[in-house]
Amino acid sequence: MRGLQVSLNQTQKVRLQRALEKLESLSSKPNSNASVIVADSIPVNHEDGLLKGHGTSEVNGEVVATVCGVVERVNKLVYVRSLRARYKPEVGDIIVGRVIEVAPKRWRVEINYSHDAVLMLSSMNLPDGIQRRRTALDELNMRTIFEENDVICAEVRGFQYDGLHLQARSQKYGKLGRGQMLTVPPYLVKRRKQHFHNLDKYGIDLILGCNGFIWVGEHVEITDDMVVDQVNNSEQQSAKSDKKIRSPEEQERSYTPQETRENIVRTANAIRVLSALGFNITAEVIMDTVELSISLKQQVPIYKMLGAEFCVLVAEKEAARRSVTKKK
Repeated sequence: MRGLQVSLNQTQKVRLQRALEKLESLSSKPNSNASVIVADSIPVNHEDGLLKGHGTSEVNGEVVATVCGVVERVNKLVYVRSLRARYKPEVGDIIVGRVIEVAPKRWRVEINYSHDAVLMLSSMNLPDGIQRRRTALDELNMRTIFEENDVICAEVRGFQYDGLHLQARSQKYGKLGRGQMLTVPPYLVKRRKQHFHNLDKYGIDLILGCNGFIWVGEHVEITDDMVVDQVNNSEQQSAKSDKKIRSPEEQERSYTPQETRENIVRTANAIRVLSALGFNITAEVIMDTVELSISLKQQVPIYKMLGAEFCVLVAEKEAARRSVTKKK
């Protein structure tokens, strides 16, 4: 299992092997011939003006694969999609990243890509919510918005001459706090219509970044009303000046409740287990894993979720779930 160092006894090894074999048999598809390895020949029709794409090469008049993966065809273009590859950004991707540098009029963000991304000051909403030109004063106050090591959520805007650019022009994007950022292989997170999930039952937010960074944190209400933002901005400024004289009740309200923190850790451990087993990570699978850990709360507390027994139980439950889904 990737990422987790667990020791399995003989019984657990047999159970895990059976579950993985069942999953492999259920995932076999009729178009398995499209899967290729290095040096495999790809059947094509050369009379159609073939375009050779990524992962292909022509040898002795034949098109062969140079990487392991699945053959994809788009009109006349033929390429091989790698099954386990690094993250390749596409316009519109929802990503989670970490600020590594505050530069003039921009932030540099680590997004699990071969190059750092750029978030321009002009590509995000200002704290006051007003749409206006950015001034020198805004540039001086950039660290009040994001600073080094801050975790943020943004959207891929596109490639420009100076690299990959991000944008955060919505209230759902911005700085993330009171939670954990997890790293999983990017190919386990598929592109979907919805990457923001609010788990009301547990009071947490879940952001599945296409770049393999996943955020699990306390739920935050999002409002798009600029007037409310302007009013709250003045209140926040006055609150900052009175930080040192806040009452104990106000300080207690600013803390994350213990139950919410436990739910964050439980969900994060569930994601780590799914990543170690190599399962596709979706909100539904994460919820099933969390509910399994809660049902076994006495036998498998939070700190034992990364143990061998729970990993085997997750694999067996996923095999049972997929078999039921296939029968339907």
